Amino acid sequence: MSLPPEKASELKQIIHQQLVKMDVHGRIREVLAETIREELAPEHQQLSTEDLIKALRQRGIIDDVMKELKFVTDVNEKERTSAPKPSTHFVDREPPVLKKTNIDPTRRYLYLQVLGGKAFLEHLQEPEPLPGQICSTFTLCLHFRNQRFRSKPVPCACEPDFHDGFLLEVHKDSLGDGSKMVDATTMLSICDPVHMVLIKTDTFGETTLVASYFLEWRSVLAAENGITNVAVELLGVGTESKVSVGVLNIRLEMYPQLNKTLSPEITNTQFALERQKTAEKERLFLVYAKQWWREYLQIRPTHNIRLVKIFAQDENGVNRPVCSYIRPLRAGRLLDTPRQAARFVSVLGYERAPVIGGGGGKQEQWCTLLAFLCRNKGDCEDHANFLCSLLLGFGLEAFVCVGTKAKGVPHTWVMTCGTDGTITFWESLTGHRYIHRPINPDDPPLVEQPKPLYPYRTIGCIFNHQKFFGNCQPSDALEVCVFDLHDESKWKPMSGEAIKSVCSPGTTSSVPPFPPLCASTIDAAVTSNEIELQLRMLVSEHRKDLGLSTVWDDHLSYLLSPALAAYELERTTSVSAGNEEFQDAVRRAVPDGHTFKGFPIHFVYRNARRAFATCLRSPFCEEIICCRGDQVRLAVRVRVFAYPESACAVWIMFACKYRSVL
Repeated sequence: MSLPPEKASELKQIIHQQLVKMDVHGRIREVLAETIREELAPEHQQLSTEDLIKALRQRGIIDDVMKELKFVTDVNEKERTSAPKPSTHFVDREPPVLKKTNIDPTRRYLYLQVLGGKAFLEHLQEPEPLPGQICSTFTLCLHFRNQRFRSKPVPCACEPDFHDGFLLEVHKDSLGDGSKMVDATTMLSICDPVHMVLIKTDTFGETTLVASYFLEWRSVLAAENGITNVAVELLGVGTESKVSVGVLNIRLEMYPQLNKTLSPEITNTQFALERQKTAEKERLFLVYAKQWWREYLQIRPTHNIRLVKIFAQDENGVNRPVCSYIRPLRAGRLLDTPRQAARFVSVLGYERAPVIGGGGGKQEQWCTLLAFLCRNKGDCEDHANFLCSLLLGFGLEAFVCVGTKAKGVPHTWVMTCGTDGTITFWESLTGHRYIHRPINPDDPPLVEQPKPLYPYRTIGCIFNHQKFFGNCQPSDALEVCVFDLHDESKWKPMSGEAIKSVCSPGTTSSVPPFPPLCASTIDAAVTSNEIELQLRMLVSEHRKDLGLSTVWDDHLSYLLSPALAAYELERTTSVSAGNEEFQDAVRRAVPDGHTFKGFPIHFVYRNARRAFATCLRSPFCEEIICCRGDQVRLAVRVRVFAYPESACAVWIMFACKYRSVL
């Protein structure tokens, strides 16, 4: 590789600076002296270059130097020509790389570096992944003051190799912080923590919530040079919330550097005052909640078996008022209508909180919103809380309902109250909507009563971010329930002031702020093509095992697209459209004397093999895939509809046409 003289001298200078910084010369002298003393026989007083390099390599000094250096391509060279050019710059991995980032010098930033993990003992026996082998990975998700970040996935190991840096803006115009540069005293009053969520993704793409941690970053305000290193012990979730899962080494640095740091006594006093204030608010709310519950039980003794939920445990086992899980959430440009929001929530995966052991009991775990979104799945409570927050953001009066379904199974769903008194139930797991028309038990027997279409049976309480009502009607059966929330003989309210004291955003409380929604990173067209190609291969292999040949009809496959689009439109808007054109096109594509069969199915995951296995369990689909006859032509069409947070609705339609032989 030949370099122009000026580049060569620049390269030498950079290498020299790096070697001086790492004190490589001093380390080489030590190794040289040690090698002469230990390894040279008295009769050999000459040391060759090869001997020295071997000694340096054995002690890992050469590896250390190479680790500290990384190559980057000259941006200007990239702009001039598309041909690959040799790199001529070595860049330090340490914080000076910040200077290469586009930042506003009038703003204050927190640079958070994750410098590896240790003691993830569950992965102690994990074998080293072979090159190119798919393995389970850890991903770290962060949220701080309306900013979200995600680390690069790293293989699961006892000491996972996290090496990521996140530039968090402490000082934001959008949060009303004004235009002047904030000082340490002002930042001390910013009590928003850095919420960190660790997700494990297995080889099949299934996600698991490993840990959820709130990092108190303000200790850096009292650190010398504005830099501090913290070892963060992550605890498990749910039933394992007292068990350590591992330790993350984190480095915090303020940028630009603070002119004046605070003393540790000041920061510790501030933290103690905040904890004291929060604890006092929570104590007063608990006293009020106990009093409210005593009054509720005095109305009717049977109230003690109604599902009135005032507190719920989050993923860390912390008891929080249920109202704190709700907050009006605006989706910006990502969602356009409340019904689209309901569809989006329904395509997020459903998974009950895991329980260790049998017994059939349900483990309670209401996740914070960041943990739910990062995992992309959760229990019915997570879905209902999220949908209620989105509907409130769209300006509707929405509540989460706690009650039961058939056979007394506890369930939560969402309710909206129209200005005309219309009560609508929204099932967050499916996106279905139901109008509530109560039965009047006092009507004469001959009066026709409405038949409920919803799957819910009883209701114990309803709540949102500002209100909480306990159902005190004679029966908690939903079909006779009247939703006149102003009538205290039917619904016992909680004090709005009491709820506000512990659930209002912006107050010093333990309630984490809600993260913003992220746009989808899925390319719907590319993903649709990939799944479709995989399904074609799976169908061909399956038919080959049965001794059948496979002939694909590309034109018929394309004609299935309008049907899939119409199915998704109907799920989103409850309006069916375009069916006539689809039927007409199919009639034209299928000749006289031929039979057409089609089978649509819907998934919320993108694993083609898993989808195919599910399809084969349906006798209708299996009949199409294993079709025998004269002039059999097969078709398959996949359509992926992308939603925020990389959630997606996957529609698949298998079809076949063949000559009918009697």
